[in-house]
Amino acid sequence: MNKKRNILIIVLILLAMMISFLGGKTFSKYLSEIQGSGTAEIANWVFKVNGKEDAVQSVNLLSTYHNETLINNKVAPGTKGSFNIVIDATGSEVGVDYEVKFLNETQKPQNLVFKHNNQEYATIQELEENLSGTINANEENKTRTITINWEWQYETGDNENEIAQNDKIDTQNAKDLENYTFDIHVIGTQVMPK
Repeated sequence: MNKKRNILIIVLILLAMMISFLGGKTFSKYLSEIQGSGTAEIANWVFKVNGKEDAVQSVNLLSTYHNETLINNKVAPGTKGSFNIVIDATGSEVGVDYEVKFLNETQKPQNLVFKHNNQEYATIQELEENLSGTINANEENKTRTITINWEWQYETGDNENEIAQNDKIDTQNAKDLENYTFDIHVIGTQVMPK
């Protein structure tokens, strides 16, 4: 009986091995591994103001005056002028949102005003609120020229009392102020792709 039993155990072991071999083949899965790499070209970023990549530039109104209004090489009531801020994103492959800020303003004559797009501004802070825009990535012309006019009117006011009061202010400004300057700071930010 031992012999039969041993044969039966051997047959069962062989049968279990055969089933596991055939079953393993039946339930196997295919597995392949393929490797590659990703590449992306980076869009160019170009942003210049008045031909320079510096963000802050100073403006002295003496260098922007209209010759026929300058008095003894000084700004005074009756003088006016203009200056340009040229924003250039030529070569940039993305859109640009730009914003113009004025910093470090010193000694502004009270009655000096700024004009942009036929709108008058009493302060440079009011002006900067309207000096932002967008240059889209697909535009052919990627430059913007912002022309800002300034004027210190000879007489300021709508009636004799206002004119007399502003003449006093102009006279006091002439005594107290020496040099009106400010810095222009232009910020360019990539437009968020949609």
